[in-house]
Amino acid sequence: MRIVIAGGHGQIALHLEQLLADRGDTPVGLVRRAEHADDLRQRGAEPVVLDLEATDPKALAAVLDGADAVVFAAGAGPGSGAARKDTVDRAGAALLADAAELAHVRRYLMISSIGADAAAPDGSDPVFGAYLRAKGAADDDLRRRTALDWTVLRPGPLTDAPPTGLVRLGDAVGRGPVPRADVAAVLAALLTEPAPAVGRTLELMAGDRTVAEALAAL
Repeated sequence: MRIVIAGGHGQIALHLEQLLADRGDTPVGLVRRAEHADDLRQRGAEPVVLDLEATDPKALAAVLDGADAVVFAAGAGPGSGAARKDTVDRAGAALLADAAELAHVRRYLMISSIGADAAAPDGSDPVFGAYLRAKGAADDDLRRRTALDWTVLRPGPLTDAPPTGLVRLGDAVGRGPVPRADVAAVLAALLTEPAPAVGRTLELMAGDRTVAEALAAL
C-alpha cells in the first residue's frame, strides 16, 4: 500500500514509517522542514516537503494521488501556543480530510488523544485545554464525513518506553500510558485490517493483549 502520513517527522510517524517500509508498503511522510527528509529516508519513507499551514486542499490532493490511505499524525508540538493548536491540530486534520475526498482516498486514520473534546475547559493549563478542544473538533469534523472510511484512535499518555506489543483497544478502555511504538503498531494493523475499526473512535493504552488479539476482539 501507499500510505501518506501528515506529520511525517513526528515520533509516532517515524515508528510507523519503519514498520510500513519493513513489510513492503510505501510510506510517504509530509514534513514542514527539508532538513527532516533524511530522517524519513533512513526509515524507508518517501519525504514530501509541504507545510499544512501554507497549502490548500487541491495542492495536497495532488500529493495523495494514488494513495491507499492517509494518517494524520501532525501536531503543533511542545512549546507552541493555543493558536497553532487550532491551525495544525484542527485545521490541518480537516485539510487532510478535504484533500482525501478530492483524491478519492477513502481510508483515514486520525491520531487523537484521550480527553479530546471540542468543549474541553482550560483547567490549569490553557494551552493544553486548547489542544484538547482542537483535537476534539478535528475528531468531530472527521466523524461527519461519509465519503471517508475513518477511524479515530485516542491513545493515553504517550511514552518513549520500548514497545511491548501488548495493548488494550476498544470504545472505552480507561486511561493509561502507552509507548509510541505500540501506537504505531496498532496503526499499521488498522491499515491492514480496517473493517473492525471503520467508523469508530477507539481508545488505546498498554494492556495484556497482542495487537492482533486486540483487533480480533473488536
